[in-house]
Amino acid sequence: MGHVTSAPEAHQPLAEHSRCAYDTSILSLRFNGVVGIFFPSHSFISFSANVKLPKDQILDIFRETNALLEGHFQLTSGLHSPQYFQCARVLQYPKYLHLLAGEIARHFEYSDVEVVISPAIGGIVVGTEVGRMLHARTVFTERKDGKMELRRGFEIHPGERVLVVEDVVTTGGSVFEVVDLVNKAGGKLAGVGYIVDRSNGTIKFDSKHFSVLQLDVVTYEPSNCPLCKQGSDAIKPGSRGNY
Repeated sequence: MGHVTSAPEAHQPLAEHSRCAYDTSILSLRFNGVVGIFFPSHSFISFSANVKLPKDQILDIFRETNALLEGHFQLTSGLHSPQYFQCARVLQYPKYLHLLAGEIARHFEYSDVEVVISPAIGGIVVGTEVGRMLHARTVFTERKDGKMELRRGFEIHPGERVLVVEDVVTTGGSVFEVVDLVNKAGGKLAGVGYIVDRSNGTIKFDSKHFSVLQLDVVTYEPSNCPLCKQGSDAIKPGSRGNY
């Protein structure tokens, strides 16, 4: 068994040449020279630059934080699904936010990102953490009369290298709208990063893109939804209770 030692000081990069501002003080330890996190119900989760987080461990984190919901849901895309990822539930915990955002940040750390932009509301928290890690300015878009816009004085300057960050992608609709805003502003798209890819890799963006977790989740058109045919009403997450 490897030797366990204290973690490096907070904000020390994980690798000698890393550009990311990882805070390894969050429940982190060094195991055989590899920095990572121990969780009470998980094995050692590595931050190694060449190792992606195991899918089963990510799903365990979502289940433990009640972020993976079962039922009958209407997604942002308008599609219906028996499952819903409420990323806000897992991202409320700093250790998990740091872990998941760190995967995205590490993937784009050498892409010279100057601005991180996210669609409200879901992408704001993860986008801000990714921006912090990459030492990049962070902004977000909002809908006004159904149209995605930059508000609150936020701007994308011509020539700026911009990374789009989202929490969950199903059809990619919101991300495509944000990408369009970046292009119209004259920004240079550095890539697209997101935590959960519900399309299992079928959605493609015209740039470098990365997801922490890929899943092939069942979705239905409302007109052909078996759950609706059984008499169940679709819940639109965010509209009732703690969903």
